[in-house]
Order: sequence, then structure tokens, then C-alpha cells
Amino acid sequence: MKAQLLDRRKENLRNGAIVEITIWRLPAPTSERPHGLKYSLFYGRPGKRIIGYDNERGKGDHRHYRGREEPYVFVDIATLLDDFQQDIEKELKDG
Repeated sequence: MKAQLLDRRKENLRNGAIVEITIWRLPAPTSERPHGLKYSLFYGRPGKRIIGYDNERGKGDHRHYRGREEPYVFVDIATLLDDFQQDIEKELKDG
């Protein structure tokens, strides 16, 4: 069984920023990805990540925010997308 694409979208915002979301369901959970998902969520500009959530191999679930990287506790896809959206809204308000 191959990985199944669950969500892929890219949006260019009026402020010049990019929002890109990719989520895959893996054939089986792994020790690094016990939830059975591989994901990458990006907010930034060409060549510059401002906010990111991903679970790159060897790093597990984590979040990037303005150059900082910190662990992220994955609950479910809805919560992941909501947390990402909240970070974007905060960045648009504060940035």
C-alpha cells in the first residue's frame, strides 16, 4: 500500500505570503509517526519560512516559528490545522 494524499493546497495571500499544506496518510504508523501521518505546513515568503509544522524523519512532530524550532504535540489533523491557522493569524496581527 502506498501513502495516500489527504490534503494538498497552496494559497498566495494578498500580502505576498504563501500558505502551503501537505498531509499524507502513511501505509502504517511508525515509531517516529505513531499517528500514521506525514505532514508539512508552511507560511512564509519565497525562500523564508516564518511558521512551519512538520514531522521530518529523525525529528518527529515539531513547529518552527521565526527561526525557533520546538516540539509539537500532535493530537489530530483538525487541531494541527487550527494551531497553524492561529499562528498565522497572530503573525498577521503582530507582524
